[in-house]
Amino acid sequence: MNEFFSISSQHETAEIVIEDCARQLKAAPAEANFGFIYVTDAMTADFPKLLTECKSVTGINNWIGTIGLGVIAKQKEMYDAPAASIMLANFNPDDYTMVPSIRKIDEIAPSLNWPRMFVTNFGIIHGDPFNPHTQYLIEDIQQHVANGFITGGLTFSRSQQYQVSNYVVSGGVSGALFSENINVITNLTQGCSPVGSKHTITQSMQNTALTVDHKPALNVLIKAMDISDFKTLKQSMGEVFIGLCLMVNDKSDYTVRSLIGIDPDKNLFAINDYLIEGTEIVFCRRNAQTAVEDMQHMLNNIAARLKQKIKGGVYISCVGRGRDEFGQNSEEVKMIHATLGDFPLTGFFANGEIHHNRLYGYTGVLTLFTE
Repeated sequence: MNEFFSISSQHETAEIVIEDCARQLKAAPAEANFGFIYVTDAMTADFPKLLTECKSVTGINNWIGTIGLGVIAKQKEMYDAPAASIMLANFNPDDYTMVPSIRKIDEIAPSLNWPRMFVTNFGIIHGDPFNPHTQYLIEDIQQHVANGFITGGLTFSRSQQYQVSNYVVSGGVSGALFSENINVITNLTQGCSPVGSKHTITQSMQNTALTVDHKPALNVLIKAMDISDFKTLKQSMGEVFIGLCLMVNDKSDYTVRSLIGIDPDKNLFAINDYLIEGTEIVFCRRNAQTAVEDMQHMLNNIAARLKQKIKGGVYISCVGRGRDEFGQNSEEVKMIHATLGDFPLTGFFANGEIHHNRLYGYTGVLTLFTE
């Protein structure tokens, strides 16, 4: 089995989706031994039943996946109604190992003590957004695996926060790690356009910036973004974001955070994250145009790196992207195929995206399995 195999289904009821998936999976290659499974949150209550049916039809026991605001399949995005996106692969059993549901930091070491360890690890994991340890679990899992690189995303569900690691689980992070024998290429797009140079948080209190570069924080923001006054800033707050820089010498490596409040009288602003004095930041502009431009930049970068044929892909995008920024006709996903060609694809719209050892927002993370 050289190629991956993917199916998708969207119907008025979960029962019809399950029946449709079972029917389509009967055509799956006999060699398939690993499954990726994503459903919309309209399927939450029926997710365990769907997984059980998929196992029964395919004979595959090893699955990873979760729930999203929408799901991603080849050439299309599916929202609102019950829907599922499934992709099957054939991996050498010696080249992957499952990550069980891990809820606390002290569970990592015993959980990652597998019979086989890999020289290089690539992982795809999914996590519960309501577990307060999730960010730290992501960082620590990456540190516990040799030469590890992790991608993935957080569940989006209005009810049960389910993830899949062979079984439907909840409350922690789970997924799978792959050895160096499985070829992957990954990259991310943040949909933002950094404006100007880096700045430094010089005085802060929790999530509020008091001074930036030793100057009143809000004045620095307005000047950097070339905004005329506070009133104009209030009107355009939905397009102004703060990037928390991750690497000293690269302003392109940052996590995007929302501007959630300004106080013109006290000359300060607040974001949806803690601000630590000494942290470098970059102000960003984000709208439909910057999202498309940065998406295309990411895809061009991957295309330039590709040396072998794509077998299949997983795309995990933020709930704030997709139809809200790219349009109602699956334009975000169609951009992937327009640049990289036709191949099986699965994924979901997440409540937070994982790349390397960081939790991002407003981001699209594309992972490709290649020959």
